Amino acid sequence: MTTNGGFEPVFCTIVPPHVLDTLARAEDPALAGPARRTLERDALERTRRRLTTVIGAPALAAPAGAPADRPERTIHDARHKQELPGRKVRGEGAKPGRDATVNRAYAGLGATFDLFLKAYGRNSINGEGLPLKATVHFGEDYNNAFWNGEQMVFGDGDGEIFLDFTIPVDVIGHELAHGVTQYTANLTYFGQSGALNEHFSDVFGALIKQYTLGQTAAEADWLIGAGLLAPRVTGTALRSMKEPGSAYDDDVLGKDPQPATMDDYVRTGRDNGGVHINSGIPNHAFYLAANALGGHAWERAGRIWFDVLTGGELGSEAGFTDFATLTVANARASFGDGDELQAVTKAWEQVGVRTV
Repeated sequence: MTTNGGFEPVFCTIVPPHVLDTLARAEDPALAGPARRTLERDALERTRRRLTTVIGAPALAAPAGAPADRPERTIHDARHKQELPGRKVRGEGAKPGRDATVNRAYAGLGATFDLFLKAYGRNSINGEGLPLKATVHFGEDYNNAFWNGEQMVFGDGDGEIFLDFTIPVDVIGHELAHGVTQYTANLTYFGQSGALNEHFSDVFGALIKQYTLGQTAAEADWLIGAGLLAPRVTGTALRSMKEPGSAYDDDVLGKDPQPATMDDYVRTGRDNGGVHINSGIPNHAFYLAANALGGHAWERAGRIWFDVLTGGELGSEAGFTDFATLTVANARASFGDGDELQAVTKAWEQVGVRTV
């Protein structure tokens, strides 16, 4: 069972610190400057999150009489400043405006709400109709998007390495899924439990994109952040669940460091113990299981993963073996000894994670 009594004050970003560290050392000031400013801002937000979190307190309450089958979205515009939430520019039910970034953020929040409600019966991020709030146009050339425990924030990118962070719907879904983890298993953001925290966000980010596009597992690209990298970058996305380690190989960014199996597990003190790096291992296991099952990945593989995340048995400091064991048990309990059990069991075997 999850033993922690409240919410961990986690600040989660889509672009890993090691990527920004690499950019910050670039010789070209047009690349290094935005990366350094992003790192500085991320450090400030991370500290603020630790200082302002009230353990166990909900971030927001659902408005009285809010319908359980529709989201309550609010989009704000920071106007390239760094004050949150910024000026409100679109509320729930308002028509699209001229700002494509605002419209994409609004649609992405809705797509995330739809998947969790229609596929899993969960009413918003906290299961109780939590309003969804986002801020766009955050900072100058801000190279990230983040969930701060209360809302989503999107930068516009520097236009050299990263484009507008609202472009990939899976980036929006990824960050909001950190909120689902916060309100359920509340996985500690370090080491393997932190990698699982990132893994869940990649899984549900990918499923939100697939759900929105009506794609089967075979049709999906299994990329996280496709469309986010600028044309000058040699790469397709931030991460690949199908082939971890293949998302980019660029003169400036370097090579995607994600491993696909435990044979290449990365031991590091950076990135909270490699949370964005080693998440490639469970990511690949999910891809293998979903691909083996075929059809829509959110229906069976996604159901198993969601049930384990929200079921109350996944401890806040769970490791890969703990989680894998629970997915196998859930596959058996939910679907019997059929294809689902076989697919999940084999997937973990293929990535070298044992189950008990």
